[in-house]
Amino acid sequence: MSPRLAQSHFELFALPEQYALDNGLLQDRYRELQRATHPDKFASAGDQERRIAMQHAAQVNEAYEVLKDPVKRGRYLLALRGHEIEQEKSTTRDTGFLMQQMELRESLDEVRNQPDPLKALDQLRKQVTSQLQSLQDELTTALDTGDNKDYAVATDTVLKMQFFTRLFNEFNELEAELEDELY
Repeated sequence: MSPRLAQSHFELFALPEQYALDNGLLQDRYRELQRATHPDKFASAGDQERRIAMQHAAQVNEAYEVLKDPVKRGRYLLALRGHEIEQEKSTTRDTGFLMQQMELRESLDEVRNQPDPLKALDQLRKQVTSQLQSLQDELTTALDTGDNKDYAVATDTVLKMQFFTRLFNEFNELEAELEDELY
């Protein structure tokens, strides 16, 4: 399973080009590719072979980082299908969703004032995890189902998922701060 530098991440991992992935299979293929392309295997090879091995290893690592992350995988699939999302200029136009995000951020701001802030944060995280799973299901439907893929819905769903990713980062930061304060 030696990679070519010009193939897609899905081809590299011998996976179907779809949003829904078997994470266990992805990890297995990653380990196989790592073993096959690890630069240490080429330590006694010539300069050109070592350089190519480094490129292959970098390609495997980059592809794995994209495929294992639900948002990056969605963005990548959309780009492969000609629907690039401009990082800085794109946002969802769903006002209901944006209002919900403001409410979630307000709830996050209020966590510190709760009797048990870590428990309140955990409950909020569970709520957001459930909503993120629903978006992932929606993205699977938009990208993987039927002949008529709905790229507008898929793009909007990826943009919404990005909001949740940033929110999870804020959860983790607040959790670390709370643990430092409490323990």
